[in-house]
Amino acid sequence: MEVDKEPESNTAPTRKALQLLIVNCVILAIGNCASPLMTRLYFIHGGERVWFSSWLQTGAWPIILLPIACAYFHRSRNRPTSQNKLFLMKPLLFLAAAVIGILTGFDNYLYVYGISRLPVSTSSLIIASQLAFTAGFAFVLVKQKFTSYSINAVFLLSIGAGVLAMHSSSDRPANESNREYVLGFLMTLGAAALYGFILPLVELTYKKAKQEISYALVMEIQMVMCLFATGVCTIGMLVNNDFKVIPREAREYELGETNYYVIAICTAIICQCFFLGAIGVIFCASSLLSGIIIAVLLPVTEILAVIFYKESFHAEKGVALALSLWGFLSYFYGEIKESKKNKPTFGTEMASVSV
Repeated sequence: MEVDKEPESNTAPTRKALQLLIVNCVILAIGNCASPLMTRLYFIHGGERVWFSSWLQTGAWPIILLPIACAYFHRSRNRPTSQNKLFLMKPLLFLAAAVIGILTGFDNYLYVYGISRLPVSTSSLIIASQLAFTAGFAFVLVKQKFTSYSINAVFLLSIGAGVLAMHSSSDRPANESNREYVLGFLMTLGAAALYGFILPLVELTYKKAKQEISYALVMEIQMVMCLFATGVCTIGMLVNNDFKVIPREAREYELGETNYYVIAICTAIICQCFFLGAIGVIFCASSLLSGIIIAVLLPVTEILAVIFYKESFHAEKGVALALSLWGFLSYFYGEIKESKKNKPTFGTEMASVSV
């Protein structure tokens, strides 16, 4: 009887962890696909404030307070009130999250500047290069172990982005100078490199934290990161006089003043999905998987841009879609094989999903 009970104890946390991973993958997918489309929508209809749009990437951070409060009340049922705290984060972890948040604020600016100058299809394929940066930084910072399957996935996804790049030169907007296009390209590439560094840095923070990392704590880290990123963008808005210009820009917006603010609010909420999903996937698995999911969704974003913004869909984009799906399946097949070899480790690593 004792032999039969042991697998049950391991299966429960593993199943719960897998469910949490799937939920975070879905949240990340929604944010990753919709965020560039909403950000581009702001610019193509008359929006011009780059710092304001950067602010929207993390400005909805107070939303995270709701699930944090729910986690607090859930913990209250299982432990005495005197031992339960609304916020679990210790000062050292708070400082680390603040530093990452500041880096995220500058990354937001680089990313949004690129979006303002480039079509969604072009900016997305450049952002996909962050997978190579993530893989490199993950190897250096967290000693990420590569299998033949994960290497194959990185290779295929990188080739997919390269195939898309073959047709990017024809996507330059007619009313944009070559200098603006090149600057947008370089800023987007810088955003990809910086975010490729941020993802493993978050994973390193989890590993070095001198306290148990639960999903409730992950949400706190997300909130602090976005708070400081928003602070960076707020300073940029003050320097750039965005607060004075926004009311006038809203009145002159092509889709109307009401839609201007609706687009801004929806963009802020959707971007929170992206950041929460990204660090949630890191918590459940690794920064490399988070980077792979972001890269594999590139063709999906391309297709959505074709549908909603009438951007051209060439054969190269179809090839990139096939390569991305192949790379994604390759990674997960390798993970399934590894988990079968080392079931106890998988259960142990993912058992800390409690709130």
